[in-house]
Amino acid sequence: MTYDILADAAAMVWGAAADAAAMTQGVVTDIAFGGFKMLFKIMICFLAGLGAGLGTGFAGMSAAAVISPMLITFLGMPAYEAVGIALASDVLASAVSAYTYGKNKNLDIRNGLLMMAAVLLFTLVGSWVASLVPNTTMGSFSVFMTMLLGIKFIVKPVMTTKEAMASVSKRKRIVRSVVCGMGVGFICGFVGAGGGMMMLLLLTSVLGYELKTAVGTSVFIMTFTALTGAASHFIIGRSPDLWCLALCVAFTLIWARIAALFANKASAITLNRATGVVLTVLGAAILTVNLMK
Repeated sequence: MTYDILADAAAMVWGAAADAAAMTQGVVTDIAFGGFKMLFKIMICFLAGLGAGLGTGFAGMSAAAVISPMLITFLGMPAYEAVGIALASDVLASAVSAYTYGKNKNLDIRNGLLMMAAVLLFTLVGSWVASLVPNTTMGSFSVFMTMLLGIKFIVKPVMTTKEAMASVSKRKRIVRSVVCGMGVGFICGFVGAGGGMMMLLLLTSVLGYELKTAVGTSVFIMTFTALTGAASHFIIGRSPDLWCLALCVAFTLIWARIAALFANKASAITLNRATGVVLTVLGAAILTVNLMK
């Protein structure tokens, strides 16, 4: 009987030990898997912030064009939440870039404010018109525009000087700023993307800005448009992934600051080439990510 009792006790101890080992192994596996997921999330946010920050600091590009497809494709995040995080990342990145360009006297605040007012107003108009047109989707619009604009800066650099900018009358510049803002806002509201690239194209081609002032004015406008968009997303939608939000904001801010500092110290031809390469590479990368969805 003593032997049976000891055998039963040993079996119970062995079973408990086996259960504990299995539970421990499961916990370790869960921790390891959770750690891998977190590292993967950090890596995706870093790459997204890197691309968005360089695009913002060099070319006034909207962070949403880079961050949104990365979060949607690799982290499986809902599109609305991803756009909200991208717009929030755009706010500080554009603000610090605008500060850097303004500090180096490469920012036209007066005409920037006029253009911003027109952009915000006609974005609403464009959104309203888009709601009346069924099945109108132009998701690849901004991607192709980014690539083409990048190639344009490489092949045909913007070499306008500030002296040439000053030769344009104030009245003509004001009228052009308002008209261009109306066009950018309407297309952004109708298409849903492309604001940063369109502003850069119009500021350099139509308004005759030299490249640094064009980028500085573009990021100044984008600061407020992104703030408006981010606020509306978070008010209407649910609370975002706070880790992704914090990581994307931090990485985008850091790389935008680095890019803006380099851009303001570079010569016109160097900045044109750097901007062209950044836009072309980002456009190709975003197109690749979109094809992976």
